[in-house]
Amino acid sequence: MPTLPAQMTVVAISRPGGPEVLVPETRALPVPGPGEILVKVQAAGVNRPDVAQRSGVYPPPPGASDLPGLEISGEVVALGEGATRHKIGDKVMSLVAGGGYAQYCIAQDAQAMTVPPSLTMQEAGALPETLMTVWHNVFERGGLKPGETILIHGGSSGIGTMAIQLAKAFGAKVIVTVGSKDKADACLKLGADHAVNYKSEDFVDAAKKITGGGVNLILDMVGGDYIDRNYEAAAVEGRIVQIAFLSGTPKATANFSKLMIKRLTHTGSTLRPRSNADKAAMVAAIEEKVMPLLREGRIKPLMDSTFPLEKATDAHRRMETSEHIGKIVLSV
Repeated sequence: MPTLPAQMTVVAISRPGGPEVLVPETRALPVPGPGEILVKVQAAGVNRPDVAQRSGVYPPPPGASDLPGLEISGEVVALGEGATRHKIGDKVMSLVAGGGYAQYCIAQDAQAMTVPPSLTMQEAGALPETLMTVWHNVFERGGLKPGETILIHGGSSGIGTMAIQLAKAFGAKVIVTVGSKDKADACLKLGADHAVNYKSEDFVDAAKKITGGGVNLILDMVGGDYIDRNYEAAAVEGRIVQIAFLSGTPKATANFSKLMIKRLTHTGSTLRPRSNADKAAMVAAIEEKVMPLLREGRIKPLMDSTFPLEKATDAHRRMETSEHIGKIVLSV
């Protein structure tokens, strides 16, 4: 057993507000309970839900840490009762319900995955939340099949860049929406078939022209007026999966007759409130279907930037510019 310190540095949310409310503080080391492991964190991914939590609109689920941070990589340093999947010293990456912005973090044994040699620890810290969001929403909820076309909004985001790679790996055709030529180039380099600049082109017209009728699946993190336009861009029997509302409001006006005429399915999900059993099932599916691609180096997170843990404020500022391409991580 490694000798563990009694205290650790964390980055906490001092009050709801802008990036400046993220402050380093000292806390007691958490103790893993049944089915849990304690991870000495090497990298923690920065995600939009962290920004929402910091702003005061996305509280952690009951029982979860009040610290931001939903994905980590690091070394297992302590095991809770009944934790048997991993052992002390293992290098793991894991989804967590909170607490990632810290030197040590509790993870569920069943949700932690062994880091393949093809990934750096920084890349591993950028993976679990994104990978599980994409896997569940694109493949489990969205039912993407080989030969189908997917439209990914926010193609250059952490979620978008992972969705491009996975969709291509499983034989789909990929269209993305982006806001600049740099972002379009990055997405095409990752394998996207078409990149539509939403500032200068209408994605509905572009999607219909490219497909000759409409797209089979749309992954949407924007919401707002995109909802009605997604119904327009979708093919008959098309599916739309909602994962966020970057437009700022979860409300929209849409022509719902298109749902009936085209026989569309509009679904959605969030990861954080899901049960541990649900998350463990997603991890099992990813280990079977996606881990071979990661091990072969066919898929890896596109990295935008890395900030030291104490500079989490700067990492959030970077995310809020929306200029980033790929993932932002904190190095611990």
